[in-house]
Amino acid sequence: MASIALRSPSLNNTTFLSPHPSSLSSKTLSKPHFSPFPSPNTNLKTTSIKSSSSSNINPISTFFSPKKQHPDSDDFVEFSDDKPREECGVVGIYGDAEASRLCYLALHALQHRGQEGAGIVTVNDGVLQSITGVGLVSEVFSESKLDQLPGKSTIGHVRYSTAGSSMLKNVQPFVAGYRFGSVGVAHNGNLVNYKSLRQMLEENGSIFNTSSDTEVVLHLIAISKARPFFLRIVDACEQLQGAYSMVFLTEDKLVAVRDPYGFRPLVMGRRSNGAVVFASETCALDLIEATYEREVYPGEVLVVDKDGVQSLCLMPHPEPKQCIFEHIYFSLPNSIVFGRSVYESRRAFGELLATETPVDCDVVIAVPDSGVVAALGYAEKAGVPFQQGLIRSHYVGRTFIEPSQRIRDFGVKLKLAPVKAVLEGKRVVVVDDSIVRGTTSSKIVRLLKEAGAKEVHMRIASPPIIGSCYYGVDTPSSEELISNRLNVEQIKEFIGCDSLAFLNLDSLRKLLGGDSPNFCYACFSGNYPVEPKEDKVKSIGDFVDDGLSGVIDSIDGAWVQGPRFRKAEETAGYL
Repeated sequence: MASIALRSPSLNNTTFLSPHPSSLSSKTLSKPHFSPFPSPNTNLKTTSIKSSSSSNINPISTFFSPKKQHPDSDDFVEFSDDKPREECGVVGIYGDAEASRLCYLALHALQHRGQEGAGIVTVNDGVLQSITGVGLVSEVFSESKLDQLPGKSTIGHVRYSTAGSSMLKNVQPFVAGYRFGSVGVAHNGNLVNYKSLRQMLEENGSIFNTSSDTEVVLHLIAISKARPFFLRIVDACEQLQGAYSMVFLTEDKLVAVRDPYGFRPLVMGRRSNGAVVFASETCALDLIEATYEREVYPGEVLVVDKDGVQSLCLMPHPEPKQCIFEHIYFSLPNSIVFGRSVYESRRAFGELLATETPVDCDVVIAVPDSGVVAALGYAEKAGVPFQQGLIRSHYVGRTFIEPSQRIRDFGVKLKLAPVKAVLEGKRVVVVDDSIVRGTTSSKIVRLLKEAGAKEVHMRIASPPIIGSCYYGVDTPSSEELISNRLNVEQIKEFIGCDSLAFLNLDSLRKLLGGDSPNFCYACFSGNYPVEPKEDKVKSIGDFVDDGLSGVIDSIDGAWVQGPRFRKAEETAGYL
């Protein structure tokens, strides 16, 4: 059996080649029976995760797992947008002398897709070199760090981690050495058959130190008998179920691959000097002056080397099921995603809301920043002025010290400030992109009314979210989704607004026209294009903090219940 040695971020942002096959540095989950030899930069100090219940009383709080709630102690408050979160963004560049610097800029353009870690891998003289770290792209990389990454080809990654402390997680790209050379990989997505694949690999002798999907992919590549290298990727991908957009870097090739359903976006562009660029969104191409050429097609493998670009559609690609939330929330408005302008989509969503759910009002405002474009569309269609009724602070970190006398809705007030001159005595329509748990929405409504708003009417530019996503979006379990437990009238009462309306799912499909069948609406409908067959599906991201070890099944919050198992429990009356 082929073995691989994986490089991962150490505590000082540099990488090393592990002396133990198939082993990542123990910055993440490791089983008790793993290799007793720690990696060179292993921090053996154990850490504990402090949890406390939220101070917000939610009508569905009885379904919450206490360990999943955000800390809200007397001393610290962690602010949460209460939004679904995209896990990461990827970049690949081939054939540019300033590849690492261009990758750095492209990752900066994708910073909204992940703010907790960043990494770049380049190849120079046949050697893969890597620098990774926690924090923003500008915090991880400096002029001196980029000087350590020479070469004309590179891949990069920004990530959002979903469990435990933001100060760890397996920052990609990963670099692996196996018997035929080295490979770097950056991955966006989530595998619904991760558990069974990992079990199969472990039964055949593979050793895992992380909970990352990417490590599973690397093991599958290492044990593949296919030749040449890109066919190993195809062989591995044929065993994957779920969402993946990945870029691979070897000594002489850059490879991009997208899953057969095309859940997560991946585009290709070209610079004026002929350098080929891959990125999660076109906004990254714009910043580095690369011309957008096309998407990487679902099920396509693109191989770039000295002979040019080779396209291989070797995996079956059924009807695409692209994530509709890219247009609702994740992507920047200036991006072209799945062949459509994100700005135009959001503006149309707002216009549709105004047409189907009108209300007498004096002013239209948005919950910034993601609700702004939909609010503009609503205001124009309704013939009502759009104004900035909420000002967002862009300088809020994850944790702030709160004074001893508690401030009501402290987290929201840190980030959003109402403008009394806009709101006082007015009937206000406030447009937001989505409602997840409803806790933040209730605080925003209270904030607006305390600022003098006479009426507050909430309009949501997406249908109600009733199901968890298994394809690369961090959503809570179905039990935590307020729209899965309460109807619109009940949600309105909880939030405290004067009226509430969501975008109608059938109207959304009609608006998308001929492209409608190509989108995934699973979080709105509960109908999953690739339904997980396992009773538990790995949650997005990595599970644990530094130093915490254990069998992954025992880690609370590591798994989301599969839809089949959930339906069985509902039928039996357990839920």
